[in-house]
Amino acid sequence: MDVRLSLNPEVAKGLLARARARGVSLGDYLQEIVAREAGLSAASPAHERFGNLSDLLLNSPFAGANLDLERCKDYPRPIEIG
Repeated sequence: MDVRLSLNPEVAKGLLARARARGVSLGDYLQEIVAREAGLSAASPAHERFGNLSDLLLNSPFAGANLDLERCKDYPRPIEIG
């Protein structure tokens, strides 16, 4: 089946960047996304999906989410000894 998509430029740019980061064509990347959403692709372990930590972080569902992961300072507490 052929499907035509009309994407806004920002979405198209983001998809193309993700496809390039994975080393695949945009068409192959879109096919992979659609197959996964249709429940047709078997989930593979993370070590098979991502070649290294950088790939994992760049292709994470949270990539580009601008999460604030900074921790609050936890200062030492005074304790009594003896």
